[in-house]
Amino acid sequence: MRDLNLLFRHREFLFLLLGNAILGMGYSLTLPFMSVFGTRELGLGPAGFGLFMTVNVITGIFISTRIAKWSDIRYSRKAVMLVSSAFGAVGYLLYAYERDVRILLPAGCVTLGIAGVTFSQTFAYARDLLVRHGAAEADYPFYINIFRLFYALSWTIGPAIGARILEAHGFRGTFLATATLFALFGLVVAIGVRHDPPSAQARAAVAALPLSKAIRLPGFAAHFCAFVLILSCSTMGMMNLPLLILETLGGRASQVGAAYSIAPIFELPFMYFVGLWATRVPTVRIVRWAALLSIVYYGCLASAQAPWQIYPLQAISAALVAVYSGIAISFFQDFLPGQSGTSSNLYGTAGRIGATAGYLLFGWLGSSLGYRWVFAACAGFCALAWMIMWRWRQRPA
Repeated sequence: MRDLNLLFRHREFLFLLLGNAILGMGYSLTLPFMSVFGTRELGLGPAGFGLFMTVNVITGIFISTRIAKWSDIRYSRKAVMLVSSAFGAVGYLLYAYERDVRILLPAGCVTLGIAGVTFSQTFAYARDLLVRHGAAEADYPFYINIFRLFYALSWTIGPAIGARILEAHGFRGTFLATATLFALFGLVVAIGVRHDPPSAQARAAVAALPLSKAIRLPGFAAHFCAFVLILSCSTMGMMNLPLLILETLGGRASQVGAAYSIAPIFELPFMYFVGLWATRVPTVRIVRWAALLSIVYYGCLASAQAPWQIYPLQAISAALVAVYSGIAISFFQDFLPGQSGTSSNLYGTAGRIGATAGYLLFGWLGSSLGYRWVFAACAGFCALAWMIMWRWRQRPA
C-alpha cells in the first residue's frame, strides 16, 4: 500500500486537496442543471441550447489552451489559478443576474472560458508538487488519482445540495453559491500555494515539443481522438440511461434513482485501487483495457431486458469512471513530460469536445434509432477507440 503521508504531511498538498474539493463542489452545484437553466430561464429550445453550449465549449478550448501554455512557460500556476478563479466568480455572478442571451453568451464565453482552466491547473500543480517532493515517477498516477478522488467526493453530495438550493432560491441562488465557491477556491490558493515561476526544464520541454508540433504526431493525435470518442460515449450514456429505463424497459423513476446511486458506492474505492494498479502497469495499457470493458458495459446495456439487469452493470461503470476521470489525467501528462499545464488541459479539452459531440449525437441517435441503439452505438465507438489506441500503441517520440 502506497504511503499517503506524502500528501498529508505537506502544507501545499493539503491546501490543494481542499481547493480541489471546493472546486468540485462548485461545479457539482451547477453543471447538472445547465440544460434546465437554458430551456427554462433563457427560453432556448433544444437546438438553441445546444448551440449556446457548443459556442461556450469552443471558446473555452481556445482560451484554456493558450492559458495552459502560458502556465508552462510564462506565469506561475498560482497566478493562473487566482486569475481563473476570479473570472469564475465573476462569470457565475453574471449567470446569476443576467438573462439576455445577447449579453450572457459573449460575456459568459470569456469569463467561464478563462475559469475553465482552473480544473486542469490543480492537477498540473499537483504533478509539479510530486516532482518537487521527490515522489517516485511510477507512483504519480496513484497520487493523481487521490487528488481526483477529492474532486469526486464533492460530486457525491453536490448535486443533491444544488437541487435544494435551486428549489429554495432558484438559479440565482445556485449560481451565487458557485460564484462564492470559486472565490473561496481563490482564497485557499492565495493562502496555501507557493508562487513558483515556470522552471527552465518546463520552458525547454515546451520549446522542444510545442503542442502545435506534438498534436501532429500520429500516436499523439490518435490517442486524443480515441479519448474524444470514449468521453462522448460517457455523455451519451449518462443522458440515455434514464430514458432506456423509463421509455424502453418500462421502469419507474425510483429505478432510475437506484441505478444512479449504485455507481458512487464503488467509484471512490475503485479510484484508490486503480491508482495502486497504475503504479505497476503503464497507464496506456489500463486505458486500453478500460476501452474493452466499455464495449462490454455498453453492449450489456443495449441488450438489457429489465431495469434490475442494469444495477450490477453500474459497478462496471464505477470502474470506468476511475480510469477515465482519474488515470486518464496521468495518461495525458505522460504524453507531454514537463508540460503539466498543457497536458492536463488536453484532458479537459478532450472531455469538452467529447461532451459536445455526445450531446449532438445523442439527440440524433435517440430520435432516429431509439434508446437501445444509443448504447449499441456507444459500444461501437469504444471499439473504434480501442482499435485506434492499439494501432498507435507506441508512445510518440
